Amino acid sequence: MFPKIYRLQADGNTLLVTRNMTPGRTYYGEPTYMVDGVEYRSWNPTRSKLAAAVMKGVGHMPVRPGAMVLYLGAASGTTVSHVSDILGGTGHVWALDFAPRALRDLLDKVARYRQNVSPILGDANRPMEYSHLVPMVDVVFADVAQPNQAEIVVKNASMYLKEGGWAMLSIKSRSVDVRRKPRDVYDAQVEVLEAGGLKVRELVELDPYEKDHAMALAESA
Repeated sequence: MFPKIYRLQADGNTLLVTRNMTPGRTYYGEPTYMVDGVEYRSWNPTRSKLAAAVMKGVGHMPVRPGAMVLYLGAASGTTVSHVSDILGGTGHVWALDFAPRALRDLLDKVARYRQNVSPILGDANRPMEYSHLVPMVDVVFADVAQPNQAEIVVKNASMYLKEGGWAMLSIKSRSVDVRRKPRDVYDAQVEVLEAGGLKVRELVELDPYEKDHAMALAESA
């Protein structure tokens, strides 16, 4: 397992959990568990592509304590809240989404209580528009339901990703091309990432947690 990401035996099951940065407060109705006086939050892999990748045995985990992360497609903050747990007080996540309602939920439920989360209302297709808010980062994470998902990652990585940093793309094959086989879509998105100067190190299919999804992990050259 990776730093600040744990497996917990509870209720006869093996659960993925993160240590709650705000004990006593949950964000989307997730169960919590006390172990030796420490509160852990259940991290559901059917509601988080990052959790699904961990459960599927991904070999690299750039989201680690102290990292600086640009998260594209943050929605209301389900996964962002767990990323916040992992990063801890020395890391930070800039959480971007284009939907005002989702950003309000992210602000009210997550960022208000966590100093390492900064919500941004913006369009991931236009990275220049939030350049005054986001520094160079260690990780660009994208969970965007757009046909040009890989191009969005390349654009943002070229602006914000440090040398030796990582890009993580949750590939939604049905958002790219519903007519093609998911594996063909994954391969095509990998080609776009590599043409954009990123070296793909891993591609993990997320079934059965997320149907027709895969996670690509790429390192900056």
